[in-house]
Formats: sequence, C-alpha cells, structure tokens
Amino acid sequence: MKVILVNGGPHKNGATNLALEEIAKELNKENIETEIFWLGNEPIRGCIGCGKCRKTNNRCFDNDVVNQFLDKAETADGFVFGSPVHFASASGAITSFLDRAFYAGGKYLTGKVCSCVASCRRGGASATFDQLNKYPLINNMYVVGSSYWNQIHGNNREEATQDLEGLQTMRNIGKNMAYILKCMEKANLPKPVYDDTIRTNFIR
Repeated sequence: MKVILVNGGPHKNGATNLALEEIAKELNKENIETEIFWLGNEPIRGCIGCGKCRKTNNRCFDNDVVNQFLDKAETADGFVFGSPVHFASASGAITSFLDRAFYAGGKYLTGKVCSCVASCRRGGASATFDQLNKYPLINNMYVVGSSYWNQIHGNNREEATQDLEGLQTMRNIGKNMAYILKCMEKANLPKPVYDDTIRTNFIR
C-alpha cells in the first residue's frame, strides 16, 4: 500500500512538510509506503474548463506537476493534502492544483482514503481545513479525521515543532489512516458501483 502526501506550501521543508512527515512516520510504522510530493515553486495554472482532459486519458493539456501527480495517483491507495494558511485560505498553488487534479483525474482518487491538513501562524486554519476537505467529500473518498482539527501552528518549521498537540494530531491521522487502509485491504470487498452522474442545473 502507498500514500502520497502533497505539500502545497512554498517551502519544501516548512511547517506543512513537518506535519506531513509526522503522518508519514506513523504510516511507515505500519509498513505503508509513503511519498511526500512537493508542488514546488513553479506557477500552477488554474483550470480553464477546456475539457481537453476528457480526450487525453485524464491528463491536463498543460503538462506540469498536476500530470506528474496523476501518474502516481493511479496506483496509490491514499492521499494527504497539506497547505499553509494564506489569507485564511489554502495556498493559491494547491487550490489550482486540486481544481485540476480532481477535475481531470478524479477517477484515480475515488474510493480511496484521504486526509487534509493545514499549517498556520495563528488563525485561518479551520477555514483552510474546510476548504481542502471539500475536494474529497464530493468525490466519493473516505476522509480520515484525528483527535482535533487537522492543523499545526507555527510561522516556520522550528516554531511548529513546539506545537505538541498539533504534532500529536498529525500522528493520530497516520494511525487512523493506516487502520482504515488495513481494514479495507483485509475485507477485500468490491467497491461500490455508482449510478451515472445526474447533474441538475437550477434554472427556470
């Protein structure tokens, strides 16, 4: 089994990455492979709604980090999406990334385990956490919680190491995710079969 942890922060080894590392440690203890996938500092185009991904094997026409992630997502069993708080919201980079990843390759995420985490200096974490959760919650994913809201506090990595409750919250995410993944593997049940999507436009 493998879990991909996405770092949506501008700093490769910042507070967001620290949170993801704590989760990864717990998963590794349960012999679950992990990979921390940093979005980097290159611009990430937002979705322009062109629909080309429907004709190109669920890949975006703009061949960047989104397609690199989708290549890995096909065979992954779980995901963690992490973001710092920028103006009480998720980072612009991860927002553009998630818009495109879920629109183009949502089928590679459906039916899999997911958790979302936020790192912040002081406030805005719960709003960011809520924003991130909206993606898996409309894509038939199994969202993993913890012992508190999935957030860690600190202006940088060094400060975040002092948030003992935040670090514990991350470790508990890893424990819960490992448990759910192993339960799913042991049960070996067929995935739900969903009806064709019904899209209702609220117009008169």
